[in-house]
Amino acid sequence: MSEPEICGQEKVRGGNRMNPSNTFSNIGSIVGSLMFFWAIFKEFFPRQLINQIEKHSQRLVTYMYPYIQITFHEFTGDRLMRSEAYSAIENYLSSKASAQAKRLKGDIGKNNQSLVLSMDDHEEVADEFSGVKLWWAFGKHISQSQSRIYHHPMSDERRYYKLTFHKRNRDVILGTYLNHVMQEGKAIRVKNRQRKLYTNSGGYWSHVVFEHPATFQTLAMDPEEKEMIIDDLTTFSKAGGFYARIGRAWKRGYLLYGPPGTGKSTMIAAMANLLGYDLYDLELASVKDNTELRKLLIETSSKSIIVIEDIDCSLDLTGQRRKKKEKEEKNQGQKQQEQDVKSSQVTLSGLLNFIDGIWSACGGERLIVFTTNYVEKLDPALVRKGRMDKHIELSYCGFEAFKLLAKNYLNIESHHLFGTIDELLKEIKITPAEVAEHLMPKSASGDAEIYLKSLIQALELAKQDAPKSSA
Repeated sequence: MSEPEICGQEKVRGGNRMNPSNTFSNIGSIVGSLMFFWAIFKEFFPRQLINQIEKHSQRLVTYMYPYIQITFHEFTGDRLMRSEAYSAIENYLSSKASAQAKRLKGDIGKNNQSLVLSMDDHEEVADEFSGVKLWWAFGKHISQSQSRIYHHPMSDERRYYKLTFHKRNRDVILGTYLNHVMQEGKAIRVKNRQRKLYTNSGGYWSHVVFEHPATFQTLAMDPEEKEMIIDDLTTFSKAGGFYARIGRAWKRGYLLYGPPGTGKSTMIAAMANLLGYDLYDLELASVKDNTELRKLLIETSSKSIIVIEDIDCSLDLTGQRRKKKEKEEKNQGQKQQEQDVKSSQVTLSGLLNFIDGIWSACGGERLIVFTTNYVEKLDPALVRKGRMDKHIELSYCGFEAFKLLAKNYLNIESHHLFGTIDELLKEIKITPAEVAEHLMPKSASGDAEIYLKSLIQALELAKQDAPKSSA
């Protein structure tokens, strides 16, 4: 074959080479034609046939597409309740969003002091678990009604998180990974949550922000007993698996008793701050009956302390077992108190079921705390072991408790007057609240010795009056 002929063949072959621009044009034409024929097909063929084609085509796409997607919507049901799974995912992704996302949303945290960052709309972050790569995306659906100017711009917004992962990792993701996300998210929520103090008005709870500063470090009591209580509380908070294994509800009862002013309420606040629990201050006298009491219990959250202060005065629970003759001998003031609580039909049996009945297992990880000034007045069935697991006596101020109060109030750890105070405290009963009143500085530049002498004077006066009162 001659050389010109060979060159001519190469030119022809080169002219048949595929041009990328022509290729895209051809693909566009094919797609446009398919869409046109599909529109004609949908117009003239039965709807049942169209549904079958769409279903089988979706299966084909699903079979060829190697990834699985799971969507977690913010609200479930009729949008009356926020999804716990959504909240847990939101907390879990908060740190990853601030480290990876390019578009973030900022807001003030619940404590009004910290800035909280989260993923902006249609943003995506990656995650890795046991060597498995996956992706989280944040999005939202907006209904058509939102475009009207008369509607609130957030009224029809439905937010969601979408998880994408390869189908070969299905078992890992649906098993251990999602459980890991839920646990971590809940732990972050508990750590960052704004704790609340609840009180009941009849059968409904209302709350305020709980900001009591009390801690065990500032609590005036015997150091060894304090350490024992801290260990007991810490052990309880970590014993969920133990309670499940022995078949008992994850709860524990505390009975705090002692004279007024010995720090029972302060200890409850310190317990809540140590564990990071919410507080529910239950006023029994305003509860209508046992059914309403059970309703209140069901509405309490886990990681909380349910408190009934002055249980001996809350209701005539002990009086239910007294003889009729004893009731008739009550003075007029006690009769008036009975009239005040007549509207409440809560019984001792109902309260016992509240403490350790079947309904008491709702929620889990809760402390039930009773306080009283007169432990001897309480019905033995109410305070037996198993209901009130730990009895703690908060008594009068000893020398160790005084030293802690002196450090807290006067910022001193020793003084030449401490010996005198130690001797007087061995002879005189005085509550920590009374001691604190004498140590409270009256000015910024007050001399500590002035307040210590004031306390010594009060103790000496109490010592002089002691023989008179005993006589």
